[in-house]
Amino acid sequence: MVSSIPDAAEPEEFVPAMLSFDFEEAKRHLVEVDHRFEDLFSKMPCKPFEHLEQVHPFRAQQISWLAARSITHRFIRLYDPTLPEKPTDEERKTITSFPSPCQVANTDISILRTAGLSARKAEYVQDLATRFADGRLSTRKLLEADDDELARMLIEVRGIGRVLDMFAIFSLRRPDILPVGDLGIQRGLVRWFLSLHSPLHSYSISPEKVGGSATPKQSKKTKTDSEEAGEFSSQEMDNDANLNDASTSSVPPGTSGSATEDILSIPAFSPSIKNTLNKSALTPGRKPAPLPSGIDVSHLKGRLDGKNKVRGAFLMPQEMAALTERWKPYRSIGVYYMWSLAE
Repeated sequence: MVSSIPDAAEPEEFVPAMLSFDFEEAKRHLVEVDHRFEDLFSKMPCKPFEHLEQVHPFRAQQISWLAARSITHRFIRLYDPTLPEKPTDEERKTITSFPSPCQVANTDISILRTAGLSARKAEYVQDLATRFADGRLSTRKLLEADDDELARMLIEVRGIGRVLDMFAIFSLRRPDILPVGDLGIQRGLVRWFLSLHSPLHSYSISPEKVGGSATPKQSKKTKTDSEEAGEFSSQEMDNDANLNDASTSSVPPGTSGSATEDILSIPAFSPSIKNTLNKSALTPGRKPAPLPSGIDVSHLKGRLDGKNKVRGAFLMPQEMAALTERWKPYRSIGVYYMWSLAE
């Protein structure tokens, strides 16, 4: 058990339901550099920046780690046993309780594991809770930090390494985050730019993406709660993993049951995305900006086909930065849509 930490006297502070930038200006900027964004904006809302609600960063990050809906409910039920053991979808929507950082920090790892967490995941959850409970982290500190300070502050949290950028986008609504270690973003960027410079390149959308959510691939049979918990527990990510060696996508799971969980999901494009990809990025008669030095069509095709991947990555960080240079200072909005192009 961790050392006892008294409950904070001050009320919890939430990230306000507002943006630090003009979202309409951000959309205008992206449409100006690539007209295809206009089609994307008309097809799918950018949930983190449009469906605004007050969010507590501790709760949002816990949900992203717990992932499976059944694990999330069992975790909450540890602290509120009056909740039904197996709630209906309607009952889930009415659940508003969530443990405080102090409660989680003072809970034995063995008890946390009964919710379906692996030992490592339970340690991650408790480490984050302890940092919020003892004041090393707070909503105010996170809001006031710039992007570099935020990274330095959060990289010390066990297990947060690969989901740091997602946390900055979905919980803190930072407008210019580029998740260089995310395979989903890498693959989406390759498809986005390859379709612009090689219109004849063929794309297909997996059945799971049509009318659903962009979720990690699963078998088609329905999983039991224990199987779902076991699958998630096997997807552990080390905090000291090299972010340049992308080996996973941190795309949020398509969960439901609260507004926060809804925002942490990525809706899918329908097959009409082919029409979007084939549109010209500029007005008729104007050529798109050339690909960055060192990147050409054959290079992108080889990466997408898996023939020329580098250390498992479709794109290296410097290549991602070069391709999205013109999206600045609103890369978060652009990359949100790239997750939906990942499959």
